[in-house]
Amino acid sequence: MNPLPEEYSEVAAAAQLQRKREHLIGLLAPLGAPEPEVHASAPINFRQRAEFRVWHEGEETFYLMFGGPDSREQVRLREFPTASLRINALMTQLLQVLATLPVLKRKLWQVEFLDTLAGDSLVTLVYHRRLDEEWELAARQAARELGAMIVGRSRGQRVVLERDWVLESLEVEGRRLSYRQPEGSFTQPNAAVNQAMLGWATRACADSGGGDLLELYCGIGNFTVAVAGCFRQVLATEIGAAAISAARHNLAANGIENTVVARLSSAEAASAMARERPFRRLKDFDLDGFHPQTLLVDPPRAGLDPDTLALAANFPRIVYVSCNPQSLCRDLQALGPDFRITRTALFDQFPYTPHMECGVLLEKQASGD
Repeated sequence: MNPLPEEYSEVAAAAQLQRKREHLIGLLAPLGAPEPEVHASAPINFRQRAEFRVWHEGEETFYLMFGGPDSREQVRLREFPTASLRINALMTQLLQVLATLPVLKRKLWQVEFLDTLAGDSLVTLVYHRRLDEEWELAARQAARELGAMIVGRSRGQRVVLERDWVLESLEVEGRRLSYRQPEGSFTQPNAAVNQAMLGWATRACADSGGGDLLELYCGIGNFTVAVAGCFRQVLATEIGAAAISAARHNLAANGIENTVVARLSSAEAASAMARERPFRRLKDFDLDGFHPQTLLVDPPRAGLDPDTLALAANFPRIVYVSCNPQSLCRDLQALGPDFRITRTALFDQFPYTPHMECGVLLEKQASGD
């Protein structure tokens, strides 16, 4: 992680976002892409997730980040301007609590904060020791003082005091969507920009003609919940058990009944769609009655594997959300000239860093186009 920038301002954030925009346009121009929609972030207090090492020197305890060209460079923190106001408040309050409850401080080496726009917060305390009843009693007192959920972790141990998730509420295209976000599962760190991503994806899916959707890497159902209403039927796949459980809960909580979440890797989903072998995990799903015309993918930084690329090549429409423009461009080139990029977008999830999230809508060209 890079050291904190010296300046947080709309001017600095806008200048870097313009550089990102120009970089993305340069990457996608050879592929005939239109200029991207650009969705900026607030310049400060935009992160709903943050994690820090904890450092102890005598009686003093403080947060620590490592960054710069030399990864051993230490950056001491007592506040973190890019994190939400609530996380900043919790950072201060937690240090005060640790000073009064030393059992919580002993061999504590990392703290993770999870916050939501809905005002729900969770703090994970990670230790190099076993957590006992004395720790639990102190942690319950700390939870009351902080007004937040607390989860304790150590090697081979996970202690949940009340619950291990937070509730998020997002507004997307005039709808209020509810999400349960489990501790330890991936969630988009910039909730406001995530709303913009979900809105873009919903608009990209809105003219799909109401057919079926196959979604890979669905996670906790971030996109699934937002776009399911654009389709007749949705099959969403994921491999993480906690994420699958959260996705199913989120679909039910939002009254979505046309979607099935299955535990399948992207390669297994490709095999299932090709009818290469039956999957017991799909035994209650009518695969023969499922005719997806749209594919939605939000893969890890490595992009799509060869099996998934081969599957994608058969779809008339692909909504591709990427956290790595380089792997995205590689995959777009692999899909070849049969596809035309009709929409692009840049989402500034991480101001003050070179990282960018982007989205493209691909539509297969008719023969002779």
